[in-house]
Amino acid sequence: MRHIGIVGGGNISETHARAASQIAGLEIAAFHGDHRERTARLAAQYGAAAYDDFERFLDHRPLDLIAIGSPSGRHAEQGLAAARRGLHLIVEKPIDVSVERADALVAAADAAGVRLGVFFQDRLHPAVVRIKSILDQGGIGSPVMMSGRVKWHRLPEYYSASRWRGTWALDGGGALMNQAIHTVDLMQWLFGPVARVHGTTATRVHAIEVEDTAAAVLTFTSGAIGTIEAATSVYPGYARRIEITGSEGTLILEHDRLENIDLRSAPGRQQVVANDANASATSPAVSDAAAHRRVLEDFISAIEAGVRPACDGREGRKSVAIVQAIYRSARTGRAVALGEREL
Repeated sequence: MRHIGIVGGGNISETHARAASQIAGLEIAAFHGDHRERTARLAAQYGAAAYDDFERFLDHRPLDLIAIGSPSGRHAEQGLAAARRGLHLIVEKPIDVSVERADALVAAADAAGVRLGVFFQDRLHPAVVRIKSILDQGGIGSPVMMSGRVKWHRLPEYYSASRWRGTWALDGGGALMNQAIHTVDLMQWLFGPVARVHGTTATRVHAIEVEDTAAAVLTFTSGAIGTIEAATSVYPGYARRIEITGSEGTLILEHDRLENIDLRSAPGRQQVVANDANASATSPAVSDAAAHRRVLEDFISAIEAGVRPACDGREGRKSVAIVQAIYRSARTGRAVALGEREL
């Protein structure tokens, strides 16, 4: 039996709890959160202990691993403390708000001999797994172009009711770092490393420190070109869409469904049946915990087998490096190259 502790008291921590509760051989042992009432409610719901002191939470036993769903700018700080206790840890995206903090967390996990994972659940989605398989088998030929569109809508209260969303210190950015980070991760994971970015950002609708509207051109090391659009300013909010084109065909993912498989070697439109709900476009709440359950199951398997999880710390930092480079480009008005250290 494995015992997990859950950090945070917001929507995503409830998702982590629902996911964990569905896994045989995994017991929720404790919760930690700054909001005492919310933490106590979750603990009572799942028969776990509740802590508002983080050090006491880490000392709870039995405890094997923790899932961190606190504000992004606290991930590395809390992860470092967990690693020093010998606890395996998996953190919500992004791994933290800077590559420097991500690197510190990766180094600490390595030194402690614990597993470090990041919740990039899209990597395990059946439609994305099929796309990855097609690409790895050379099904679309040489990479040509890739586009990602995350044109979502968030109500003003999404930011105003939070002490950390929309801030540089704890959110690390806006629509790119928070909402579109999953898509940035998929783009670099599917199409290979990014060599250069040229981006622009704006705050058009919301009263926040960071961007609610962004666009960038990515140049991959292969020579392929990519574009990313990210927003929380687009009413009423639309499904994420990813288009992948190579010399031998095109794949289109929308509504988390593989809408088109148009390959020269297998012409015609094919479909992968999957959930076509578009809730993320308009709401921050995650209604279905199945994707997070897959990530937790993979992470536990990685612990037991002594192997890397689907997305470990080194993989998780790559999207942060790309987003930070886009922010630098937006500030300077120039293209920014990503070196080997960033990738």
